[in-house]
Amino acid sequence: MSSKVIHALYKDDDLLMQAVKQTREAKYHIEEVYTPFPVHGLDKAMGLAPTRLAITSFLYGCVGLTVAITMMNYIMIEDWPQDIGGKPSFSYIENMPAFVPIMFELTVFFAAHLMVITFFMRSKLWPFKQAENPDVRTTDDHFLMEVDTTGHNVEELSKFLSNTGAVEVSLIDKHN
Repeated sequence: MSSKVIHALYKDDDLLMQAVKQTREAKYHIEEVYTPFPVHGLDKAMGLAPTRLAITSFLYGCVGLTVAITMMNYIMIEDWPQDIGGKPSFSYIENMPAFVPIMFELTVFFAAHLMVITFFMRSKLWPFKQAENPDVRTTDDHFLMEVDTTGHNVEELSKFLSNTGAVEVSLIDKHN
């Protein structure tokens, strides 16, 4: 299945932000925006929902903390209790102050590593994946806004995008 989209190229991030706002006000659907660097506020201007990655990070930290507590209880209390520095190893609660650094480190370790994996999976960044960048100039100094043409007059949409400050507007047949 293929659909037609319009690629509008901009040379300035402030101009892009204004164009995104004008395009949304005109009720056109923005498929994607490609930028050479993160543009502050672009996600809000595009109307994207807030990310839920912070929730997953918290859950991964809880998993790490649980693994740390379970591991230390089994290793240091149940399996092979040792008298280290005169500290009794008969209960987890008595030894918990000594275990705090391990709990902290495993919480951070699990949150960080599982977040990287989650980010790559969510972004569909697999090893050896081909780049999906539609124009190589967006990796250097241009900004590209991809607008869906479904149900709209292509000439009118192209003229609208040119009036928003686009330096180049082109119709592209996008294959899904």
